[in-house]
Amino acid sequence: MPEIDPTELDIAELGPKIKDVDDADELREMLELEEGGEDRAPVKTLIEDRLEKVEGDDEEVDPESIDLDELTVADLANLVRDIEDVDVLEDMLEREKDGKDRKTAKDRIESQIEAVTGGDDDGGEELEYVPPEEKHPDLDHPTAEKRWVEGSQDGDYRDMWVYCETQHGELIDVSREMLGKAREMMDAYNADPEDGVDVEDETTTPYGGAEDGEREDVVAVLVGDDVADLTDEVIAYGADKVVYYEDDRLDRFLHRPYTEIMTNMARAGGELAAEGQEDIDWKEYDEPRYTLFPATNNGRDLSALVQGELDSGLASDCSGLYVTDAMISNPAKTGVPGDSKEFDRILHMKRPDFSGFEYSTILCIDKPFRDFHPQGASVIPGSFEMPDADPEREGEVVEHDMDLDDDWFQVEVTEYDTLEGGVDLTGHDVVVAMGRGIGRSPTEGMELGLDLVEAFDDAAFGLSRGVITSSYSFDGHVEQYVGEDRQIGESGQVVEPDVYIAAGISGAIQHKVGMDESDTIIAINTDPDADIRDFSDYYIHGDLFEVLPRLTEAVESGDLATAVAEASDD
Repeated sequence: MPEIDPTELDIAELGPKIKDVDDADELREMLELEEGGEDRAPVKTLIEDRLEKVEGDDEEVDPESIDLDELTVADLANLVRDIEDVDVLEDMLEREKDGKDRKTAKDRIESQIEAVTGGDDDGGEELEYVPPEEKHPDLDHPTAEKRWVEGSQDGDYRDMWVYCETQHGELIDVSREMLGKAREMMDAYNADPEDGVDVEDETTTPYGGAEDGEREDVVAVLVGDDVADLTDEVIAYGADKVVYYEDDRLDRFLHRPYTEIMTNMARAGGELAAEGQEDIDWKEYDEPRYTLFPATNNGRDLSALVQGELDSGLASDCSGLYVTDAMISNPAKTGVPGDSKEFDRILHMKRPDFSGFEYSTILCIDKPFRDFHPQGASVIPGSFEMPDADPEREGEVVEHDMDLDDDWFQVEVTEYDTLEGGVDLTGHDVVVAMGRGIGRSPTEGMELGLDLVEAFDDAAFGLSRGVITSSYSFDGHVEQYVGEDRQIGESGQVVEPDVYIAAGISGAIQHKVGMDESDTIIAINTDPDADIRDFSDYYIHGDLFEVLPRLTEAVESGDLATAVAEASDD
């Protein structure tokens, strides 16, 4: 019996779990279970794709004979990084030039050749630091105005900070999920390696705490107008310490003050602390070692702004996290061409790629003369299990002290409506969803979709993420229908109507997981080979601007089935 039973999970839950299954026999058992159960085609495709990748990993690839034109740039990069034979690499470079001659592919091969040979620096000498204003005296360096740019080297970094978002005075679920995951990672991190702690593959390595042996903490950050009452709750969910800031003007999320407050907290007590924050009794290091944010609307904004102010990187929309060592050969990171260097305490941040089937692991690695801390990630809600609260846990509570500049509050929200539950697309007989196919005339496309919704007795109007994240300009009468509360997919709502009509939607896996359990799927697309064709019951190869009016007329005349059958390619 495999550890993961696919029949107990929907595809959105199965996707993040299956990526860690490397046993082909276990995957075959999972496939048999699914075939003997609901026999869902999307779930079987997910398992089969993983099985193909696992079995493919076992096959020996001969870099001297493989056809480079059949490899993607990503596949080629993965292949060359383990090749240390310069002759083989140079032969591959020539074959790439004679073939597709892709610049990015050639760059990957040339980088590996430089890493193996040491490039032009035969002596393997370490790099010499030259300040940017001296290295490029002819260029203006606005970032040089920031005293922390290239100013934080060999700093003192500790703890894992978790920004805990709230709504209506309560923690949102992803805040609790992140606290639970942070607690799990830091418990393993603080474990003594000599105690023989059993650590499975791709989980946090036991380090015994900081370099000086002191335990490192989970630090929860709360910002708002009434957050002091939540300090006990975040401790119960795993925080060792809570740093909070309250102000009546912070009742709604505002970019500037929230960013300034968390940045001020992160630097307090360190070399880069703001005036008056140099000596505090709750923090004695320069900046956090790690930071976690929720991948929500506000969390995505804040994570990018805070990490930018702290002059570090950000891995967005992550669904997997662990801390362990990383062996790096990139000379930009090691400082010595041709050498490899082991970096410890690296937060490995897993995020889905655009296919939804594969995952990339993002690392935020320091380089000579330049520290990239905190190592930061935003976390997709639902990626981690909800922890059990422990009301008996104890922790330290700190009320942060700083002055807020009135200029940070130049934008004032004078009137707003609060939606109790947003737009609920579930429970309807029909859902009409619009995608990027509306691009040539966005307002008209929306109008046609809404007309079709009105023609049904019980229908809802949804959108793909592509429409929501686009820069389309809509007229006011349809603009009200463009919001994330109408998004269908992995990071939106999941619907299972009797009829799902997808107009101008390509069918990426992120959208698929939000609607593939619909009884009947009707897709309209100008691309005859769009992915959505593979899991549609009816596929209409055509322009939604021409097809939707015909469907609306058919619904109004009570003859939708005939119209769809006549227009469908399937």
